[in-house]
Amino acid sequence: MTGFFNVLSVEAFTELLRAFPPLAAETAELHHADGRVLAADVIAAEDLPLTDRAGMDGYAVRAADLFGATETSPAYLECDGRVDIEHPATFAVAPGRCAAIVTGGVMPEGTDAVIMVEHTHELGAGTIEMRRAVAPGENVMLRGEDAMAGTPALTAGTRLRPQEVGMLAAVGATTVRVRRAPRVVVISTGDELVPPEATPRPGQVRDVNSHTLAALVRRAGCEARCLGIVPDELDALEAALREGLRDADVVLLSGGSSVGVRDLTVAALSRIEGAELLAHGVAISPGKPTILARVRAEDGGGCRAVWGLPGQVTSAQVVMFVLGVPFLHHLSGRTDAFDRSLWPARRVRLARNVASRQGREDWVRVRIEAEGGSGDAASPSVATPSVASPSAVPLLGKSGLLHTLTGAHALVRIPERAEGLVAGSEHDAYLI
Repeated sequence: MTGFFNVLSVEAFTELLRAFPPLAAETAELHHADGRVLAADVIAAEDLPLTDRAGMDGYAVRAADLFGATETSPAYLECDGRVDIEHPATFAVAPGRCAAIVTGGVMPEGTDAVIMVEHTHELGAGTIEMRRAVAPGENVMLRGEDAMAGTPALTAGTRLRPQEVGMLAAVGATTVRVRRAPRVVVISTGDELVPPEATPRPGQVRDVNSHTLAALVRRAGCEARCLGIVPDELDALEAALREGLRDADVVLLSGGSSVGVRDLTVAALSRIEGAELLAHGVAISPGKPTILARVRAEDGGGCRAVWGLPGQVTSAQVVMFVLGVPFLHHLSGRTDAFDRSLWPARRVRLARNVASRQGREDWVRVRIEAEGGSGDAASPSVATPSVASPSAVPLLGKSGLLHTLTGAHALVRIPERAEGLVAGSEHDAYLI
């Protein structure tokens, strides 16, 4: 392997990431399924619901019997009895008649709608006054409306949220096939690094990247293991890479990506069997000197990814937000991992001009403020235009300064062909 510094566009870099296949499937218990991605369709064994059921407390009726009914011109039906959840109706309901029913009760034969109890009044002797019309199927959960027997209740590639876990429970899927969660090893390099518990001397800094990167990995639903601090020595770095690659799907190595004589990531990778350097440089700021390598297993069974992230704390985190975390989601089986339109975002109005340089994507840290210039307006939502978009204040600063991230709620993208963004313009701010 030979070292090079060939800067790729973010789009080209993303295509390299897409080429990594999702991880293999495994079986997960229902109570461990949240956040995972289905590797196979979940087929309903029976209709859900099994039969037509009432969606409200009220009266099961024929919709045609209430045609034209209003508060001033009600309809009058005779009640044949009550349907409880535990006791489905043993009778059919004839035209001009109804049956009292509770939410979830099985709809009696001859009925096709439920009028809510709020729109009725008992007159005595079984006569019910109905004060509004209903449409066929109104307030009724129809047989097979959630899922039909023999068809997918959920499809492969679906990310399981609590609501999808509920669907799995409803169709009796106590175990499911899901993509394996990526295992990630985090390595920090640099003779200047000391652990957080140490007191640094002049020229030393505490290791930040191990902890921030591991937190980002875990937040993405993946397993993270930190190997600690590795000195700027080729043999030590090679040994750490080999250890990480033994059981990891991804190795995140920070501090060894710059074009400097002491940066040894490329040299260490050249000693690893099956390693292929895919990129050394991506047109993104901050984070330009990012490395991406693929390491193929000696037996041909799959491949692993090695990222060489910048040592500067802001650069490393921005690269992870924009490219690294979506990559982990991709390995987890999500088909929409790189679709920015689905990332949590707010529509914001830029508070001041921001300059940029053509030929790279700039990702600007911003603080989102409520209208009037104070307060936190960074609540998650899908990005949509707003008449009164909150203000986004750019937090500019050197990539080694943490306060530009701790004070930020989101990142605003400046496209590679733009020379900057003007104050007052509206943009999507991707929440971090």
